[in-house]
Amino acid sequence: MEKHTIVWRGVTVEVTFTPAKFGMTDHIELRAADKTPLPITETGYRSHLMPLGSVAEHGGAVAFVTAWLDYEAKRTQWSGAQLTLF
Repeated sequence: MEKHTIVWRGVTVEVTFTPAKFGMTDHIELRAADKTPLPITETGYRSHLMPLGSVAEHGGAVAFVTAWLDYEAKRTQWSGAQLTLF
């Protein structure tokens, strides 16, 4: 299991990646700080299973999650979680 912390559009997101979970699938879990909604979850939490090797094909867990968030934000024209410091 791997654990990473990223900051995406001002939101701290904990990424847990378990390759070959149950011996047959990759598993990603996301937890946004303060349960902040993201374009892939309204609750700030997401558990996602995908075909074995999918995460590695995308360059690892951080690259996979970042690309996934960016893609869904663009696709849905999502505008949340963009914190501005004054």
